[in-house]
Amino acid sequence: MRGPVRWVLWDVKDTLLKVRRSVGEQYCSEAERAGLKLPAAASQVWWTGLVRDTFAQCAVDDTALLDRLVNNLYHNFCGPENWEVFPDSYSTLEFCTALGLKQGVVSNFDKRLEGILRGCGLLTHFSFLLTSEEAGVAKPDPAIFTQALVRCGVPASSVVHVGDHYVKDYLTSRSLGIQGYLLDRQDCHEHLDVPPQRRLHSLDELPARLKQNAD
Repeated sequence: MRGPVRWVLWDVKDTLLKVRRSVGEQYCSEAERAGLKLPAAASQVWWTGLVRDTFAQCAVDDTALLDRLVNNLYHNFCGPENWEVFPDSYSTLEFCTALGLKQGVVSNFDKRLEGILRGCGLLTHFSFLLTSEEAGVAKPDPAIFTQALVRCGVPASSVVHVGDHYVKDYLTSRSLGIQGYLLDRQDCHEHLDVPPQRRLHSLDELPARLKQNAD
């Protein structure tokens, strides 16, 4: 039997926040300030080569590993000023706090996340942040959610998780009995096994779902 919701766990990237500008766009902006005109694509190609050369000097010659490093570094190269908070994030987090729910983060990120959330004005909403770096595993490994449940200290059925990835967030959380919600801002997910009541097109829809659960 499903118990009352006590905790809400959150994914971060593309759920609460989105990257404001890519690395290539940032490099181009700085180039323009110096009087240069460079396309973002050209900057990305140069930056990719730089990262590869740097790791090659450290005797890293695994092509697949280099590709993963380049991709991760390119898309995660940012500080708080390079993240944009979705407008519905503020109101929804505040609603959950007002409802007396505790909140935490489960994110495939590293120790920089705390500073990013602080800089974006969101950190005070969360009782804990659990990153893949700290957990030693990343979504979709259910072990990271298992660690989060230990921190929550309540049954999985009393925990909600909200994220934008069908496998990493929705399926993995639900595999442990967590009440998963799939955020689909662009209405692009076509997974028929996600019932309408578990799909969100905006975080603004979550408060009503949580109220229904409480009634």
